[in-house]
Amino acid sequence: MQDNEEIKSVPSTPATPATPGAPLFGGFRSERNHNNGISKKSLLNSCKCFSSVQDWTLEDGALPKVSCSLIPPPIPLARKVGAEFIGTFILMFAGTAAAIVNQKTNGSESLIGCAATTGLAVMAIKLSTGHISGAHLNPAVTISFAALKHFPWKNVPTYIGAQVLASICASFALKWIYHPFMNGGVTVSTVGNAQAFALEFIISFNLMFVVTAVATDTRAVGELAGIAVGATVMLNILIAGPATGGSMNLVRTLGPAIATNNYKAIWVYLIAPILGALGGAGAYTSVKLPHEHQNSHTKVPSNPGSFRM
Repeated sequence: MQDNEEIKSVPSTPATPATPGAPLFGGFRSERNHNNGISKKSLLNSCKCFSSVQDWTLEDGALPKVSCSLIPPPIPLARKVGAEFIGTFILMFAGTAAAIVNQKTNGSESLIGCAATTGLAVMAIKLSTGHISGAHLNPAVTISFAALKHFPWKNVPTYIGAQVLASICASFALKWIYHPFMNGGVTVSTVGNAQAFALEFIISFNLMFVVTAVATDTRAVGELAGIAVGATVMLNILIAGPATGGSMNLVRTLGPAIATNNYKAIWVYLIAPILGALGGAGAYTSVKLPHEHQNSHTKVPSNPGSFRM
């Protein structure tokens, strides 16, 4: 006695889950779904979490490609500012302390040691607080992201205020701990003002070019953002450290200058990093590859935990 139902052959053309009577998995189909002429949508299509379900071929039994994009809960501004303050304090304390210890020990840490200390501090902070505040750590970075519309202008004064306050607190803490060797942490140029301005502009350009790449381009390796930015900071200090101290961050200069009352050529360190960062952000924006035309149902997930916030 034969069953009334029989398994039909697999169609030769690809079928989508939205097609009436199409199988959910390649190679298998049940007649119960269309005995009465009723068409049912795939369970994957009815789920709001999945933004797209693409076609797949039944011959190789491949599963459909699906993507799930969840909107992260909003982070209160107070938490962002708190994380920005702590991150900037750690960076300022580590980077300035390395220069002070190098002076105190007659150059035992060397330029490489000072550069590595600052680069490692940047990497650690960005990996630990980047998902909270974006870990700007630098007013030039904050202003550049706001100019590119990746950060709200209304939050710029609050972020910069937290960065400046953290720099001042770290500098006075170092002055109390390492007195009277605080002068070793001040970034002063050993070249002319024009040369110092050019160096600070270029290294700030380099830094912001890399930051913009890993923070705003979804095709960049965002998971390695902290390593990329930390390595760039170390590279810049190796280049410009002997000439300008390799500041590339106006709060790196402002805090120690206030603590030691040394404002020699401070305008170079306040203006050049901002102009260089704006140039680097604009340069990457102009050369990055345009996004391919995408289906109206497909959305590219953003990178919410990196720098912009």
